[in-house]
Amino acid sequence: MDLKQITVQSTIAANAKKTWDYYTEPEHITKWNFATDDWQCPWAKNDLQPGGKYSARMEAKDGSFGFEFEAIYDTIVPEKNLSYTMGDGRKATVQFESKNEQTFVTVSFDPETVNPIEMQRGGWQAILDNFKKYTEAN
Repeated sequence: MDLKQITVQSTIAANAKKTWDYYTEPEHITKWNFATDDWQCPWAKNDLQPGGKYSARMEAKDGSFGFEFEAIYDTIVPEKNLSYTMGDGRKATVQFESKNEQTFVTVSFDPETVNPIEMQRGGWQAILDNFKKYTEAN
């Protein structure tokens, strides 16, 4: 892809195992995988292995809009990183860097061509912020 990847980051006050588990286990994904409180993630499925499929439903709580996000994993290094290819061919990587009881999470992804870069960055950052809030509260 010609466009430069977009990167979002957050420091989670949790160890690498908890951060990894909350990021990858469907029962946790459904609790944080949305950008705003008027959205929800009713279900998620995750076959966490190279060639495995990730899918999650994201939708407005009022039912006005929704979509399924799907990707196939390229690489998995538990508690360190994962990479995947989205349905439209775009790539993403997620890095987990742990130090003491904190984990620094960095998500980099190929932008799509419909929405402005800042809108995409803002949406993915809001989801990551939701992940941080959920993980630290539980």
